[in-house]
Amino acid sequence: MATKQAIRKLRREPMSRVDTAWLRMCRPTNPMMITGVLMFDEPMTLERLKQVIRKRFLAYPRFWQKAVDTPAGASWVEDADFDLDWHVRISALPGRADPGSEKKALERFVSQMASTPLDKTKPLWQFHLVEKYGGGSALVARIHHSYADGIALVQVLLSLTDTSRKPDGSSELRAAWLKKDGVEVVRRVGAIDRYVKLGGKVLDKGMEMYRDPSLAAVLAREGGEIGRELLSALALSDDPPTLLRGKLGVSKRVAWAEPLDLDEVKAVGRACDCTVNDVLMAAAAGALRGYLMERGENLDGITLRATVPVNLRPLEHAKKLGNHFGLVFLDLPVGEDNPIRRLEHVASCMKNLKKSRQAIVAFGLLAALGMAPTALQSVALELFSRKASAVATNVPGPQQPLYMGGCQVREMMFWVPQTGSIGLGVSILSYNNRVHFGLIADAKLIPDPDAVIRRFGPEFEKLLFLSLMGDWEHAMSAAAAAALMPAS
Repeated sequence: MATKQAIRKLRREPMSRVDTAWLRMCRPTNPMMITGVLMFDEPMTLERLKQVIRKRFLAYPRFWQKAVDTPAGASWVEDADFDLDWHVRISALPGRADPGSEKKALERFVSQMASTPLDKTKPLWQFHLVEKYGGGSALVARIHHSYADGIALVQVLLSLTDTSRKPDGSSELRAAWLKKDGVEVVRRVGAIDRYVKLGGKVLDKGMEMYRDPSLAAVLAREGGEIGRELLSALALSDDPPTLLRGKLGVSKRVAWAEPLDLDEVKAVGRACDCTVNDVLMAAAAGALRGYLMERGENLDGITLRATVPVNLRPLEHAKKLGNHFGLVFLDLPVGEDNPIRRLEHVASCMKNLKKSRQAIVAFGLLAALGMAPTALQSVALELFSRKASAVATNVPGPQQPLYMGGCQVREMMFWVPQTGSIGLGVSILSYNNRVHFGLIADAKLIPDPDAVIRRFGPEFEKLLFLSLMGDWEHAMSAAAAAALMPAS
């Protein structure tokens, strides 16, 4: 088999510095897995799924390999005992789920899978097929973050699909769905190695370097604008204490909302002169606000942060594996009671982030972390994770029906892992003109994620209603008045 022959020539391949950093970030409280769910309209058989995995997923040689980490560095090594039956398996939902509680049962199963680390002695991925779900089937995918970032892995999963039920040479999904996200960042990336070296200099001084007045001169000399961005990122205050932060456990809870109509989301964006992402993140901030207030939090003047991945790979390389993204800190104005002002705040913050080099700085630090001693990695990870309360991702997927193994994909969702002491992940994916919103949370912090995601739709409906009013001064007044009304 040609693929196996290519693998045997590789045998052992050094892991990149950034991929090594993600491999070493695994904690019992936060396994570094990207977890995805696909739901099919028709029943999928195990054999049909295995055929798709053999032909398309294993066409990526990396997935035949396992990660081996040593003090001298990490490598990708062929798994001589590779067993497809271990990686692709039938799974049953917990309990005896009647049709009305199937979604809850699947959420419990995904929660269990997201809490269970992958076997380090094997390639770090698995597919779990639930043969009977919602009149069709469901597929839960788990892939370690060291293989690739979320954008690349969503592309990998989509490469398993076709645009028609009976695939032919013209039905393979093309990369057009990526559109132009990240183009401006990619244009500014330039000499990545320089940022890696700068990140290494900071790490060498134990991440406390930013307290040293002499650092400003060093950063100005070494990096100019990049240096100033790094200094600014390191000097960010810790996120304020709320129930979203605290000691983490080892169990995750997963839930997802009923999809929104993408055309309606776009309409709000046009009316408000902002992006689809701004609208959705503002709705997410509103949902978190409602949940926190119900739990008794005082949110006056509180703004939380979410770390948001930014693509740094050229779009033509989006299907290549490896981690090629940076992180930016996005404000979530949960202390603002006016939905329109929340949206304005998010849009303004995102506009400023698009002009900054924060994502590139984070990439350089991640690369430097991959070379740093374990103790220093822990210090750096904790320092950065204290500056945010959530990880948030928004991936624009293909706006047409997809098929896998002849079965139509009805819904799809994925979650990226949280790092360090962060215990909350917000995930947004658009597919087939619908927007899917999901939440993954540490069970000790948010034992009831449904109480958050059920607010997502109503928060968006507020924005839709206000945007249809057209008169923004009137809309702002109406929103303020609505905020003063007692909850029903």
